[in-house]
Amino acid sequence: MTLWWARRDLRLADNPALLQAQADGPTAAAFAWTPALHLWSGRRRAHLARVLWSLREDTGGALAIRRGAAADVIAAAAREADAPVVWAAREHTPSGVREQDAVQRALHAEGRELRFVGSPYAIAPGRVLKTDGTPYQVFTPFSRAWREHGWRSPAGAADPQRFRPLDSDVDLDQQAAHGDTADPLESRHEFRESQVLADLHSFVDSDLPRYAAERDRPDLDSTSHLSVPLAYGQLHPRTVLALTGQVRTDAARMFESEIAWREFHGDVLHHHPSAQRESLTPVMPEDAWATGREADASFLAWRRGETGFSLVDAGMRQLAATGIMHNRVRMVTASFLVKDLHLPWQRGADHFRRSLLDYDHAQNQLNWQWVAGTGRDAAPFFRVFNPDVQADRFDPDRRYRQRWIPELDTPGYPMPMLDHRVEREVALAHLRQGKRPSKG
Repeated sequence: MTLWWARRDLRLADNPALLQAQADGPTAAAFAWTPALHLWSGRRRAHLARVLWSLREDTGGALAIRRGAAADVIAAAAREADAPVVWAAREHTPSGVREQDAVQRALHAEGRELRFVGSPYAIAPGRVLKTDGTPYQVFTPFSRAWREHGWRSPAGAADPQRFRPLDSDVDLDQQAAHGDTADPLESRHEFRESQVLADLHSFVDSDLPRYAAERDRPDLDSTSHLSVPLAYGQLHPRTVLALTGQVRTDAARMFESEIAWREFHGDVLHHHPSAQRESLTPVMPEDAWATGREADASFLAWRRGETGFSLVDAGMRQLAATGIMHNRVRMVTASFLVKDLHLPWQRGADHFRRSLLDYDHAQNQLNWQWVAGTGRDAAPFFRVFNPDVQADRFDPDRRYRQRWIPELDTPGYPMPMLDHRVEREVALAHLRQGKRPSKG
């Protein structure tokens, strides 16, 4: 018997690690409910519990969900299954690498082997390189080489009848209920793999033609809503690309470029693990960032959606209510935090990590660095989003803002907490200071 270590690939379709495990014979399956999950918001834990519940149903109840460090859980499951080999998808984030190294050591100590096949990407990080063997620093040439490299066709679906059961010690219903209590959902996102695949086909067949023209409009329902299943691995990007590749339109290519950005950020973090916390290109002197009680009060107003800038506030309230924020609004809220409030990008990235239902580590950290002007191929720091101009351009009828700010046009809505023109000049002055050569 073999063991499949379920990680960020919680699906039966197009799952190379699971298929390889089944090719070796009857297969057991285990997921480690690690202590790190309790750093997530209740919303994220509740959704994960439902995704695991659905996958457990699809495996005939065979998937074991066990509490503990991954090394302990997977070694014990391999022992019980008498599995000489454990198959898993390789992770490339710093924490994912540490975790799989620990599992590998634990299995090796018992004479067992951890083998990897596949990753959460269409092309695994580290494979798309320049002709001199170095990684790309700029997105556009990366995306061009990424397309030229190409990716495999989606793999088949695993056989639900080939699983052998292991016991669980995590009550998924209880975890979902506790998560809802800690962070109540406005509405639940779909957690069944079959429905996720149906939603993908529906988007490509019906909504993709509008994507290019409407993707920046938070007041319109024109995005794919696939970021959540991609984050939990219910959907592989290769499956998405196989469908969009059949559509010969500019909208399809633009949608694929968003997947390419996800892959680029995964590649950057793979080559530069420190980028999860450190700016790849520092642009400001460290003493220029706001600190102290006033900075904390500003951060709290931003987090609560009480800045007096309606698009920023609507986005932060949408995030608090649903765990989701439209991508255009994410850029505006991030720019406001860094360039109007003068707070370091890491502080905003940490809040998004705790709050986003579709959290992806590489994508989150490097998107924040993009807005802050510190990442690879980032927007220059002097590009400062004007939140009022952005609101007028992308929410022209105010529908998005009125939905999330009921008191928008009443005396109960706060006045702007700052003068954007003034704070923009402050940010640019800090940038000029940061570019000066150091003395001595």
